[in-house]
Amino acid sequence: MASFLGRVTKGVDCSVKGCSESAVRSLSKNKLAGSDLDTSGERRVYLCRNHYKELKKSAKKDDNMERLRWKGQGLSSNARLSDIRKIKV
Repeated sequence: MASFLGRVTKGVDCSVKGCSESAVRSLSKNKLAGSDLDTSGERRVYLCRNHYKELKKSAKKDDNMERLRWKGQGLSSNARLSDIRKIKV
C-alpha cells in the first residue's frame, strides 16, 4: 500500500494565474516576494517547471547583485571586472 504525501505528488496545478500545468515544486509565499509572478493568495505556492525556472533565473540575478553589495564593491569604480561580467542584467 503506497500512500503519497504532499500535494505536488497528488497532482496539484500551478498557482500562477492563467497556468494550468501540473506543479513540480511548492514554495512558501515569502519566497516569491520580489518576483513578477501573479499567484493566488495561499500560504504555499505551487509552480510548474516553466514558472519555477523563471523564478530561479530572476533569483540568481538578485543573488549576484546582493553578493557584490555584501562584498563592499557594488558596481563602483573599484569593482573587479570579472565580477561585473558575471552580472547579466
